[in-house]
Amino acid sequence: MTVASEAAEQHDAAQVNVAEVKAREHRAIGVASGAHALHDGYTDLIYVMLPIWQSEFGIGYAALGLLRTCYSGTMAGLQIPSALLSERLGVPLVLAIGTALSGLGYLIAGTSSGFVMLVIALLIGGLGSSTQHPLASALVARAFAGPRSLKALGTYNFAGDIGKMSVPALASLLLVVMAWRPVVAILGFAGLAAAVVIYALTPKTVAEAPAASKSDDKTEVSAPASRSRAGFWLLLAIGMVDSATRMGLLIFLPFILIGKGAALPTIGLALTLIFAGGAVGKLVCAFIGARLGVIGTVCLTEGLTTAGILALLPLPLEAAMVLLPLIGVMLNGTSSVLYGSVPELVEPDKRTRMFGIFYTGTIGSGAVSPALYGLVGDAFGVPMAICVVAALCLLTLPLALLLRPALPQSAR
Repeated sequence: MTVASEAAEQHDAAQVNVAEVKAREHRAIGVASGAHALHDGYTDLIYVMLPIWQSEFGIGYAALGLLRTCYSGTMAGLQIPSALLSERLGVPLVLAIGTALSGLGYLIAGTSSGFVMLVIALLIGGLGSSTQHPLASALVARAFAGPRSLKALGTYNFAGDIGKMSVPALASLLLVVMAWRPVVAILGFAGLAAAVVIYALTPKTVAEAPAASKSDDKTEVSAPASRSRAGFWLLLAIGMVDSATRMGLLIFLPFILIGKGAALPTIGLALTLIFAGGAVGKLVCAFIGARLGVIGTVCLTEGLTTAGILALLPLPLEAAMVLLPLIGVMLNGTSSVLYGSVPELVEPDKRTRMFGIFYTGTIGSGAVSPALYGLVGDAFGVPMAICVVAALCLLTLPLALLLRPALPQSAR
């Protein structure tokens, strides 16, 4: 065999290997993004169903908050066990089972005869959704390298916002032509079908992304290894307050709009508008963060979030609907800046663990807060509860100022 023929064979083999890697990347990002869209859609579908369940079963605001907590609390608390289970059984199987369980939860909700059955259904749904964040994000991170990983994770995160917009909107449209039980059943069956697709398409073994370049290594070294751990916990506290604010507003938003004369389709549109604003907010606030730094962005977005929430109370329905996308930009945009700041505060070899803690803390806060805000709503009414949500949002401002010394100069 000549040297030229050997070189040609090596070139062909390299081309085949590149094609295989690209195919695995496309499958990984496709499966992860699809799973994120469906699970986030399931999570926020609850907001459309809350007024219906209140009317159907005669339950109070605290109980409605508990329903939301059942789903999101289970999802938050079982993320780390889900990740550990995937190490034994593999990502495809665990992610597929989780998706099937989420769909099953909504199927059970569609047959429920009372509050207890709804609780059981949402616990099952939350159990299933606990698999999505740790497994799907790890799937993407392993398939892509360096800066490409950041872009891929950005696509994955954006897909979640698409699900938040599309699934509640679809449910609202279906509710115009049919009762809520068949609507929930249809969406539940979609989860079972998606589970089959996820298991079939998820790469059974995803090769680790190619090693980072030397320039990437320098970037890693540039982050001080002894970054103040206190800064991370302050960042987590800001994230938890931000998440609690988001969930507190969303649980009361349907009832604010109903008080202004909104019908169910209008509520679905309102949620779509605020989630659309949130999707845009992740991009806009990332740009703002690059210009103003973390502290300036947090103060700006949280201050405007507080003002927007309070403005919803006196505004008529039409004006409130116009304001919702702007609130969504600020309400959801802060999180992109917070997640992006985690690597600035922890050593590279501890980032996976600390990201897990950050996800668990923020999602857990969003899980518990609706039940607590619901108690305020039962005791003092929805307007007072909304004022409490807005007031607690302002806690992020002093926390952000305390965080400032822990951040590197370039990130402040």
